[in-house]
Amino acid sequence: MFSPKAIVFDLDGTLVDSVPDLAYSVDAMLEQLGLPKRGEAAVRQWVGNGVQRLVERALTNNLDGIPDKALFKEAMPIFTEIYAENNARRSRVYAGVEQALQFVREAQLHCACVTNKAEQFTVPLLKDLGLFHYFEIVISGDSLPEKKPHPLPLLHIADHFGLLPKQCLMVGDSKSDVKAAREAGFNIVCTSYGYNHGEDIRKYKPDAVVDSLAELKNLIRVSA
Repeated sequence: MFSPKAIVFDLDGTLVDSVPDLAYSVDAMLEQLGLPKRGEAAVRQWVGNGVQRLVERALTNNLDGIPDKALFKEAMPIFTEIYAENNARRSRVYAGVEQALQFVREAQLHCACVTNKAEQFTVPLLKDLGLFHYFEIVISGDSLPEKKPHPLPLLHIADHFGLLPKQCLMVGDSKSDVKAAREAGFNIVCTSYGYNHGEDIRKYKPDAVVDSLAELKNLIRVSA
């Protein structure tokens, strides 16, 4: 059981399955560049480290790939334009998410979202899917000098709420979330679904794993 005063949620792979829109945008970009499409299954293995890293992986068809600089410079604005028009057309909120967010609200706990997705995509996505109003603060991948797995975004949230890290709980889906939480001094709950480059998140030893965020309330002790 956890007794947090604030809960911080990751976005992609935790609250929202955004891969269908990302995969569409990746393949449309590649088509414009005269390169082979990669498909949704490949994109599911590549997301989680921001759109720049996703584009690099798509261009090279490799999780660790680094493309030619000129090709990347040409590709990035193409992807940005396509994704800006498509970032909430096919994406869906996971089952159990709204129950979890409503529980956090009713428990009068602080609620934040921390994602590596750029702000220009984060805020429209949250608004279009009806989630934005749940969060007191949203930190995107370009809001601060560092992004996850660096602990800075989480420490920024704790400071924003005037809390100690040990009073905060991170909810995510990836090893980046676990690493950021550990280095920040947060507890960490992970979803068994989501995007972790094909690895079982249990390998990275989060404090708990849930199959649905509807289960989150069973792990939280609310102070009177």
